[in-house]
Amino acid sequence: MSSVTGQHLGFGLGAHHQGPDPDQLVEEARHAERLGFDLFAISDHLHGGRPTWEPWTALSFLAAATERITVATDVLGLPYRSPAVLAKMAETLDRLSGGRLVLGLGNGGYDAEFAAFGLAVRTPGQKVAALEEAVRLITSLWRQPSTTFDGRHFTARDARIEPRPEAAIPVWLGTYGPRALAVTGRLADGWLPSLQRMDLERAAELRRQVRDAASGAGRDPDAVTCACNVQVVLDDRSGPRPRAVAGSSEAVAEQLLAVVRAGFTFPVAFGLDRAEVRERFATEVVPLVRRELALT
Repeated sequence: MSSVTGQHLGFGLGAHHQGPDPDQLVEEARHAERLGFDLFAISDHLHGGRPTWEPWTALSFLAAATERITVATDVLGLPYRSPAVLAKMAETLDRLSGGRLVLGLGNGGYDAEFAAFGLAVRTPGQKVAALEEAVRLITSLWRQPSTTFDGRHFTARDARIEPRPEAAIPVWLGTYGPRALAVTGRLADGWLPSLQRMDLERAAELRRQVRDAASGAGRDPDAVTCACNVQVVLDDRSGPRPRAVAGSSEAVAEQLLAVVRAGFTFPVAFGLDRAEVRERFATEVVPLVRRELALT
C-alpha cells in the first residue's frame, strides 16, 4: 500500500522556495526525495505582492525532475479552477508522474484573493456545498464513462474524460467546520488541516468528527488518511512555541510523536527552509519518531 494512503506513517515537506528561481525549487524537491520524504507539497496563493508559484504548473515541472516522491497541492483554492477541468488536470498530472499525485483541495479560506481576481466569493455555507459538489463531480468524472451533474454551484452534461485514471487519485480536503468535516469523512481519502491554526487537543477532536462521518457513511474510518501541516523550528536554542514543534532533534521528535499518536500519521513539515535543516530533520528526527513507534 502507498505511504500516502490509509494509516501508514509518512512524512511530507512543504515547499519553501516560492520564486523566482526555478532551480532552487527543483533542488528542494530533489533534496526531499534524496532524503526519503514521501511527499512534496506546494500551496495555492496566486494573488499578492510576494513571489509564489502556481502550484499545478510547478508540480508538473517537479514531477518531471523527480522519480519517486509524491507531489501534492496543499491545498487548492476551489474558486480558482473549474472542478470538471481540474478532474482532467489531475488525471494528466497523475498519468505523467506515474501515479504520484495527491489532490489537496479546500473551499477557499481567503476571500480577498478570489475577489481580487473577480472569482466567486461564497458564504461559509455555500463554500461547504460547493466543495462537496466539486468532490462528487471530480470523482465521478474519474470513475464513470459519462457524467451528468446538476448542482447549485457546478453542472456537467454528458461530460467525459479519457483516459480515466488507472488507479484512484487520493483527494485530501483541508477543512475545519462541522459540515465540511462531515463532507471529508463521507467523501475524501484524507484530511489535511494545519496545526498552526489549532492546538493538538482541538485537532484530535475534529479528527474524531471526520472519522465519525466516515463510519456514518458506511466507510472504514481507517481508510481516511489524517495528515497535517505542522510548522517545525529545528533549533537547539529554541524553547516551546505555540502552534509549532520546536527545539532540538529530540524535542521535535517527541512533539511529533504526540502528533502521530493523536492519529495524524502523515505530518507535512513547513519551516525547513535550509538544506542542512531538512537533512537534520530527515536523518535525526524522522528515525527517532519511527524507532519510538516501533517500540510501542
